[in-house]
Amino acid sequence: AVILGMGSLGAGMLTATSDLDMIVIYDPADAEGSDGPRPLSTRPYYARLTQAMITAMTAPMSQGKLYEVDMRLRPSGNQGPVATSIASFESYQREQAWVWEHLALTRAQILAGPEDIAADVEAMRRKIIGNETPRANILKEMASMRRRIAEAKSPFGPLDAKIGAGRLQDIELLAQAGALIAGEARRDIVAGLHAGVTTGILTQQEAESLESCYANCWALQCAARLLSSKPATAERLGQAGIAFLCRSLDCDDLDALERKMLQTYKISAEQIDTAISRGSSKEDGEV
Repeated sequence: AVILGMGSLGAGMLTATSDLDMIVIYDPADAEGSDGPRPLSTRPYYARLTQAMITAMTAPMSQGKLYEVDMRLRPSGNQGPVATSIASFESYQREQAWVWEHLALTRAQILAGPEDIAADVEAMRRKIIGNETPRANILKEMASMRRRIAEAKSPFGPLDAKIGAGRLQDIELLAQAGALIAGEARRDIVAGLHAGVTTGILTQQEAESLESCYANCWALQCAARLLSSKPATAERLGQAGIAFLCRSLDCDDLDALERKMLQTYKISAEQIDTAISRGSSKEDGEV
């Protein structure tokens, strides 16, 4: 079995308070079950193994849980088995997965497990991402996700760098769309944005601008999460916390920091809107 890191974990972009998004994928080969004192067939064996791992990783410590583990990105979400066979995972990704699940797959990375199974899962990931998905379908799904996120959550203010138009999650979605349209399995945001250039949804200047916007958002998010697991506000952080954030973004005071971030979000959101509109108006294969 292997552990497939998803989201921020797969992309190697964790903050101090990030959840660990994971999927457990196993290859039973020819084995029908375990051979211990109390044998189990393959499916319940890996289900119990995974549950034991989750229990260990979320163990309560003196200062709280060791980690927060999120398994909802597995096939069929919370309704699906907690561990998935490699054959079932591939079948699901090819025949049932939504576009947003293929977007998420662009950030996936094997974290642990035997090299042969890891190589098989990675080859499958690359093949699925490399399959041609109509550009319009990807951008339509991305636009739909943006709307759903906007309806479900609103940013807490200028210091909330994660959720909202032009913020971290928004730029990450565009980068994932760029990678999926290009059929590239590279995980990092910069590569995804520049994949958007090669497919014609972004100009080089826009990609570089979004890269700079993302760097600002990421710096604020990392610094804020060192101070609190909750969204940053001036009232919650106090003077010392605000001073720390200002130093992290090279700003003299809170007003300057808020102006800088609001301008960052505005530029980013406008360029993402333009990219979706431009990409939707092009035919597949047209740059």
